[in-house]
Amino acid sequence: MRVRTILLAVAAALAAMTVAGAAQAQYAPEAVRVLDRARAATGGAAWTKLAGVHEVGTEGGLRYERWADPLRFGLRTDVETPAGRVVRGYNGAGAWSLHPASVNVAAEPAPDLAVQRAEAYVAAYGYYFRSRFDARAAYVGVRNSDGRAFEVVRVHPNEGKARELWFDRKTGLLGRIVDPNGQKALTVEVGDYRRVGGVTVPFRFVTFGGGLAKPVERVLQTVDFKPAPREIFSLPRPK
Repeated sequence: MRVRTILLAVAAALAAMTVAGAAQAQYAPEAVRVLDRARAATGGAAWTKLAGVHEVGTEGGLRYERWADPLRFGLRTDVETPAGRVVRGYNGAGAWSLHPASVNVAAEPAPDLAVQRAEAYVAAYGYYFRSRFDARAAYVGVRNSDGRAFEVVRVHPNEGKARELWFDRKTGLLGRIVDPNGQKALTVEVGDYRRVGGVTVPFRFVTFGGGLAKPVERVLQTVDFKPAPREIFSLPRPK
């Protein structure tokens, strides 16, 4: 593999010096109510035992494997493409990617750290861990769509992009994730909840809007919550 590195400098604001009480104070009471209900509906105290999130499945027809860190910002995704394996990572301070040597990546844009931070936060269910992540949340209100009513919470990891989390009013479960930042909102429909150990998590995600030519489906085959070594989120050292 040829290394394509876009490792950006660490910003002082990402030093994670926020104490737990200050972090939790940034969550509006109504947002806390909705998030706590969702947490209780999907495992409650069992969430505190999670030290990792590891998924294996397919996305857009391609096999992928993903690791997220529910203790602090970290995300890594490996995708098997026709040209070979593509790896992308984010360690809370910088983002990087590895591509097959046959792929010309000169025109690929640099990663957006704010987007990577938001993706790591959501992938790790960071909104259930208010004392672990430097983030804030506001209650947007009730929204109706496709015959369902949702309570919407806007979460915003500091130094990251905001996301809207839509929780079904009947079940309390997360049903939709919306990225409102572009000209067209990018929406992820969330479903097929299954029990894994002590918690219940979604196994199907369908992304549409945001300029996509067609919806992209991500289907999980397996999920486990074993902790991953922190080094997998950083650019591998040259051999």
